[in-house]
Amino acid sequence: MSKEREAPQARPDFVNPIDIDKITETPGLLPYAHTAGGAVIRPEDKGKIRGRAMAAMVQQTDRQMQQLYKQMEVLANQAKELQRRVQVSEMIYGADMGSEPLVGHTYHLYEKHDGGYVLSMVAPSEWGRSFKYAAHVATVTLLADHTWDVKADEQREK
Repeated sequence: MSKEREAPQARPDFVNPIDIDKITETPGLLPYAHTAGGAVIRPEDKGKIRGRAMAAMVQQTDRQMQQLYKQMEVLANQAKELQRRVQVSEMIYGADMGSEPLVGHTYHLYEKHDGGYVLSMVAPSEWGRSFKYAAHVATVTLLADHTWDVKADEQREK
């Protein structure tokens, strides 16, 4: 046989030029492209990602704070309304009454010239020219729990 046809034998002096640490059996799991035609993988700008995340977080928390402020405003208005109801109720229970108020009926609270109060069934529009009190304070309705629903409050409207 000739030397050309003989199978090549591994040469003991051959050294593979590729470093064993640079080879993988699972190239699809590499965090970078392993071939020239592979997808370009660029590292993310972490500062930009954090900046966007912070901006979104600030926007969301601002929206939630605005919602809380609106809810607090509603609660504060309800508290003021309740406080006003208490004030009017105290004026009513300290007022002169010609009869016992009935649940569900509408009454009118007037301030007398001497500073006292009167609870009447006569509305301000029904007095005509004979209005004899200093001011109309409120229009109220007696509720079943004996609290007063203030329908029209002259002092609040001023």
